[in-house]
Amino acid sequence: MTLPIFSVDQDPGPDFKALLTKYKVNISGDIAKFDASDIRHGTTVLAVKTSEGVVVAGDRRATEGNRIAYRSMEKVFAVDSHSAIAIAGAAGPAVEMVKVFQIQVSHYEKVEGSMLSLDGKANQLSQMLSAHLPLAMQGLVVVPLYAGYDLANKTGRIFSYDVTGGRYEEFEFATNGSGGRDAKSLIKLNFKEDLSSDEAAVIALRALADAADEDSATGGVDAIRKIYPIVVKVTADGFYRYSDDEIESLINA
Repeated sequence: MTLPIFSVDQDPGPDFKALLTKYKVNISGDIAKFDASDIRHGTTVLAVKTSEGVVVAGDRRATEGNRIAYRSMEKVFAVDSHSAIAIAGAAGPAVEMVKVFQIQVSHYEKVEGSMLSLDGKANQLSQMLSAHLPLAMQGLVVVPLYAGYDLANKTGRIFSYDVTGGRYEEFEFATNGSGGRDAKSLIKLNFKEDLSSDEAAVIALRALADAADEDSATGGVDAIRKIYPIVVKVTADGFYRYSDDEIESLINA
């Protein structure tokens, strides 16, 4: 098989639909009318390594194009007692992926009678993302962050991914979503070795606030509705989600 070669006046460029039309591939009306802006998207999420493990956080806003579709979306979930996943991208497929991931990890542990290693769980998520690629090519992109406490190595670990299922270990912090770049800038300025979980949580909240200032798809602290970002920590003691009262105290720290 060879790559198609076009003359300058016939080249469809980056338009995939035009390429299919050029080769007379039938495009159904439903696919042709599909608009990714009609899909709810969730942003922004982040993870920070600490002396005790990791802190994972996410804002609560979901958008449809330039509209706020939902103000209190859950974007950070426990996978098991010692790991967490944070989702960014198309909200529906992302939440379903989390549910399947949780079931697969639980099923393995029940069948084998032992916990799957953190590397094993990270690899399993990579395979799920690889299988999701056809939907991602249609605009339903899901790109999570995965983090947890490695019981074997006694340290926190963070994994980021791309849409093809590529897995990359981050050794200090990671961000994702439309406000990820702004959040990363603040974390980079404030990160230091041996952060406590509470110190990392404060940095995470400030990073999300910075992202919300610059990115309309990211929701900040909604004091009127009492909607706060989700912040969790994963340590040797397990998964712990900060309460709204604790987050309010950290914001005012």
